[in-house]
Amino acid sequence: ELVEEMDAIINRDGVLVKCEVYGEVQVNCHLSGFPDLTLSFANPSILNDLRFHPCVRFRPWESHQIVSFVPPDGPFKLMSFWVKKLKSTPVYVKPQLTSDSGTCRLNVLVGIRHDPGKIIESIAVKFQLPLSVTSTDLTANHGTVNILANRTCSWSIGKIPKDKAPCMSGTLLLEAGLDRLNVFPTFQVEFRIMGVALSGLQIGKLEVKNVPNQPYKGFRALTQTGEYQVRS
Repeated sequence: ELVEEMDAIINRDGVLVKCEVYGEVQVNCHLSGFPDLTLSFANPSILNDLRFHPCVRFRPWESHQIVSFVPPDGPFKLMSFWVKKLKSTPVYVKPQLTSDSGTCRLNVLVGIRHDPGKIIESIAVKFQLPLSVTSTDLTANHGTVNILANRTCSWSIGKIPKDKAPCMSGTLLLEAGLDRLNVFPTFQVEFRIMGVALSGLQIGKLEVKNVPNQPYKGFRALTQTGEYQVRS
């Protein structure tokens, strides 16, 4: 299983200033005998900061970028890696805040920027209410908005519908004597995509030797968010 987490920072102008993926290859092995496995990638040159399980032989990787290993029984992390300087993210979040006369008007749009070919699910947008905000009146045309006990505003979207772009809007009431919002929140974005590795890493071939019967070889990919920030 290829499990990835995307970290991204989008600045106040909507420019992507950082986008990278941390990934792990997780294995669940139930093979009899003394299995010997080799795993290759179609594009290993994109991988950085690699770390391998002790069962991996270093020489095949150093020479040919092949992961050669004798797996232990059960689940284990075969390797971890980073893929850096990615150029796009699958989801956009566009916050707009304007304030005067002690009230801040908030509008947040969410949509698909780059279609990964699979359904983007478990989408959520969260931000910490500034201390100068005394009350809120926020609604969304899709999903649910909740203000948590720790002053986090949590907008749970789920999946983006085909007929409309999710939008959260409303007002933040500021403390007495404050005309404008002086601390702008950072929006944390969450999502999950089954069946896609956003790093672009492609599995080449998995070979299994020294086993009595040809085993089932299955592969799954999952991408979710790590630290995904949109600044306002």
